[in-house]
Amino acid sequence: MSDHRHEHEHGGGGHSGHSGHAHGVSADADRRWLAIALTLITTFMVIEVVIGIIAQSLALISDAAHMLTDAASIVLALIAMRLAARPARGGYTYGLKRAEILSAQANGLTLLLLGAWLAYEAVRRLISPPEVQGGLMLATALAGIAVNVAATWCLSKANRSSLNVEGAYQHILNDLFAFIGTAIAALVVVLTGFARADAIATLVVVALMVKAGYGLLRESGRIFLEAAPADVDPDALGDQLVAHSAVVEVHDLHVWQITSGQAALSAHVLVQPGGDCHAVRRDLEELLHHDYGITHTTLQVDHTPQQVLQVALTSDVAVDETGHCNDPHGAVHRDEPHEH
Repeated sequence: MSDHRHEHEHGGGGHSGHSGHAHGVSADADRRWLAIALTLITTFMVIEVVIGIIAQSLALISDAAHMLTDAASIVLALIAMRLAARPARGGYTYGLKRAEILSAQANGLTLLLLGAWLAYEAVRRLISPPEVQGGLMLATALAGIAVNVAATWCLSKANRSSLNVEGAYQHILNDLFAFIGTAIAALVVVLTGFARADAIATLVVVALMVKAGYGLLRESGRIFLEAAPADVDPDALGDQLVAHSAVVEVHDLHVWQITSGQAALSAHVLVQPGGDCHAVRRDLEELLHHDYGITHTTLQVDHTPQQVLQVALTSDVAVDETGHCNDPHGAVHRDEPHEH
């Protein structure tokens, strides 16, 4: 009997989700909304730099600098979308989908670096505040709020489940908060002459930038480290798989994200001698699709060797007499109480 025939009789390797599951990025609409936001931001940014220098307002200049990173984040997002949409070929068997995650990391990092620079400048101006033209600062900030509301609305129409789009969205949303803070500070300067309000508003914006930047780095870092999706508990998932009436053991269980919103899973499943490996695989694939939304799965389903069956019954360490999985990677799941 050939190895190929033997594999089919024993379940072999099963793949699901390749029909009806879009691996490419259909981002035409997203690109259009991003391009509109990019045009709004770059146009206003140039105007704001000139006014910020005339008004001697750090808050306005910091807003303009932030808008520059907004524009860069959108350009990165657009480039990443095009790269991610390319089909898999050669050594890139998943294509370039993680270009979007690289973009998200770049956005998070620029938020943190820009926040550090602005914090330094704000503290310096708290110590020695310059003369600020509050009226000009207020008018520009109000115009900036209008522009950023429009840009934020544009990005909210795009697919924010993409960490790439979310990164650009967080940049622009933080810029909107920055303009609101600048407008409040400008009003304080106009009404009271308290010039340090400009620097205080900048520090508030810095706190928001750090929060958003850290969140993007954390989420993109989880994907690069191939952690399970945040909403999936691998131990609970393994328990669900092994609870199938015909399944004796599940090991080498791996759950990770190819890119944001696109999870994948692989596992080695051992079923009772004489069990229908193909039927078990189909049942488990349906469970993963229905309960977890995971459609990209690779399940190797085999009959349980007698030695493993005896080991499972005695709750000792599993050893496959075929030598296939002498060193399982990760927890071994059986239908019995165990620590998580």
